[in-house]
Amino acid sequence: MTRLDRYIAVQFLKMIGFGIVAFSTIFILVDMIENLDNFIDQGVDVQTIVLYYVYFIPHIFSLMVPVAMLLSVLFTVGRLSNNNELTIIKCAGVSLYRFMLPLVGIGVLVSLLMLGFDGWLVPHINTARVNIEREHLKKHAQMRGKHNLFFQEGKNRILTLDYYDQPAATARRVTLQQFAQADPTVMLRRIDAERMVWKDEEGAWMMYNGIQREFINDSSVTVEERELVSAFDSLAMGPLVVTPDIIIRMQQKPEEMELEDFRGYIERQRLAGSDITRLRVDYLGKIAFPFASLVVVFFGVPFASMKRRSGLAVQFGISIFVLFLYMVSQKLSQIFGYNGHIPALLAAWLPNLLFFTAGMVFMIRVEK
Repeated sequence: MTRLDRYIAVQFLKMIGFGIVAFSTIFILVDMIENLDNFIDQGVDVQTIVLYYVYFIPHIFSLMVPVAMLLSVLFTVGRLSNNNELTIIKCAGVSLYRFMLPLVGIGVLVSLLMLGFDGWLVPHINTARVNIEREHLKKHAQMRGKHNLFFQEGKNRILTLDYYDQPAATARRVTLQQFAQADPTVMLRRIDAERMVWKDEEGAWMMYNGIQREFINDSSVTVEERELVSAFDSLAMGPLVVTPDIIIRMQQKPEEMELEDFRGYIERQRLAGSDITRLRVDYLGKIAFPFASLVVVFFGVPFASMKRRSGLAVQFGISIFVLFLYMVSQKLSQIFGYNGHIPALLAAWLPNLLFFTAGMVFMIRVEK
């Protein structure tokens, strides 16, 4: 790394730190103004409010990093351009491509770090924050029990729970239906039980007080003989795909799930026959958003290198305006993706593609 690279990188990193602090502070103040009445109405103590925002900081940080990156690019490169330093650098034989190399390197590093941070660490902290919202603000209410749950148990079985008691890991009025793999309209077996209890020591479910029916799809057998009925007091179910952990995860919001858990949740919803279009857009969006930190470098460097007289306030305002455009494009692409008008992958990456393309247009037009 040359002295010039170190100089650019230091200026860039300083502004990133300033941007994160500035935008995060604004975000927290706005959120506090919005939720303060709710905290007061619910009688939440100061310690819990402080803890709530401590848990909120990582999520805010992940949202503000691309904004801070954009502010830093615009201010750092813009100041060098306005002070004629960028012109001197070009006269010394350093092209704009070589000039932006340390900024791109920082952008790549930040994007990869934020992908890991936002994909695996933030969800755990978000769970603590959302639990405070559920307990004190009555948001995303999570009941102790869940009614009318349906699960795709493997490829040819459906598990139905009329009621599930989460603390006791016990289900009531349970039905397990098994269908023929060759013809899913043909039922081979059905089990109905009053209770189903999770046994930690065996790692399996146990059914109690039920009836098991087996159906024989053979026209040569009399109608009476085509159904074999047997009652049981207890019946070990053996390993099932559905576990108490999976039932709990079904109540989680996407922001509480790690990327791997989110992908597994989508797959289970797909096997259950649910429409997963919206979930795939959200999942791919969680991967695409961290790379906005790199995209803003390609957009901001050529844009800011166009010489203009402006101070920090103007660069700050431009950052807010560009952020607004990015958020609008992100929401619009999500809507099109949710409705199936464009593929989920394109819906997730479209804002990045648009701003990268705009950056390339500026790069062509600007003096190298």
